[in-house]
Amino acid sequence: MEIGGEALPQERKIVTEIPGPKSREIEERRKSAVATGVGSSLPAYVVAAGGGILKDADGNQLIDLGSGIAVTTAGNANPRVVEAAKAQLEAFTHTCFMVNPYESYVEVAEALNRLTPGDHEKRTVLLNSGAEAVENAVKIARAHTGRDAVVVFDHAYHGRTNLTMAMTAKAAPYKAGFGPFAGEVYRAPMSYPYRDNDAAGTKISGEDAAKRVITMIEKQIGSEYVAAIVIEPIQGEGGFIVPAEGFLPTLVDYAREKGIVFVADEVQAGFARTGKMFASEWEGIVPDLITTAKGIAGGLPLSAVTGRADIMDSVGPGRLGGTYGGNPAACAAALGAIASYEEDGLPERALAIGEIIVDRLTKLQSKYPEVGDIRGRGAMIAAEFVEHDSIEPNADLVKKIADYCAKNGVLVLTTGTFSNILRFLPPLTISDELLGDAFDVIEAALAELLG
Repeated sequence: MEIGGEALPQERKIVTEIPGPKSREIEERRKSAVATGVGSSLPAYVVAAGGGILKDADGNQLIDLGSGIAVTTAGNANPRVVEAAKAQLEAFTHTCFMVNPYESYVEVAEALNRLTPGDHEKRTVLLNSGAEAVENAVKIARAHTGRDAVVVFDHAYHGRTNLTMAMTAKAAPYKAGFGPFAGEVYRAPMSYPYRDNDAAGTKISGEDAAKRVITMIEKQIGSEYVAAIVIEPIQGEGGFIVPAEGFLPTLVDYAREKGIVFVADEVQAGFARTGKMFASEWEGIVPDLITTAKGIAGGLPLSAVTGRADIMDSVGPGRLGGTYGGNPAACAAALGAIASYEEDGLPERALAIGEIIVDRLTKLQSKYPEVGDIRGRGAMIAAEFVEHDSIEPNADLVKKIADYCAKNGVLVLTTGTFSNILRFLPPLTISDELLGDAFDVIEAALAELLG
């Protein structure tokens, strides 16, 4: 399958070392222009992208296994996205929906109300980033319940604003030195099957893992003070942790019983990435609120909070919004991206990609015990690397694999609380051939590094 990128040859090509001289020249300019706090995984400066390829300033063509961190899920420069955004830009670029509204904002809200889990009446607010969506979800939950406490989880990532840093688990690089953080945020133990069960030699069911959380809430906070439970159905930056079956449904039932707003943060997992439109659908849970961003608009900045009408409407007029929230070009792009997800078979493609990746990783795992765990859903797959004959995290090996891949024209992303995980987030428009070539490079990296 290829949607977009037809003008860009779909092949890995090494013209210079990576990064090459032109990229290095731009990198030197960057040092005197861009704040050092903004990092880049691979400073090969991109000039074109499409299908499964990123073309850099030196003419190198890299296989993209990151999708801009799950943003270009529908494919970079997807024609539906480009055409819709271009038409909108030619009409007008901005009015601010809070001043002069426009129909595309309403259309995106209607689409999200239709697509997100549950057949109840819903409402949507559009914003700019995933962190902004999560922060607004907390605001809405607090306004609706009249409560303050927010429960989040080990290994969670929710953003880089003050409140979402408090909600995020990992200190460096996200939180260290940036405090003090917002209060009334409480962290609960996550269901982490690899480290709870198989590797640890124990067996903790999803229901039992949820009971640990419930006990913590009841004994350390008091459910009557909890406004929201906020969780990624599949954790992103934490390492693509898929909780044990039963964990999420048990927490949803508990939240309903106690009048707690259950918020699914689907910023990274949403929009066909896992083989369903939303990861919540895998266990049939229906969140009260769901936050989305990343893949929503095919590369343009947009995010949303969608949820039960009574909860969303508990916040009065004028209390939600922002100058750029639901920008008209981003709304048009979102309608194009959503059309692609629904009409171009992208959820099914995500499942096919996942099968290819898991098959290749499983073969590597049989040869290299350092591949400790393989997990994820659809085209959101991770490999957790450990020390030989141990479950100790092996961050050094992961870094070396990523470096080898970069030098050989494959972009892979690392992640995880322990920085020991390779995550695979290819655009759903990548071909089987490119995916196979990328994993040939990964296999070569392991052969060189592990013998």
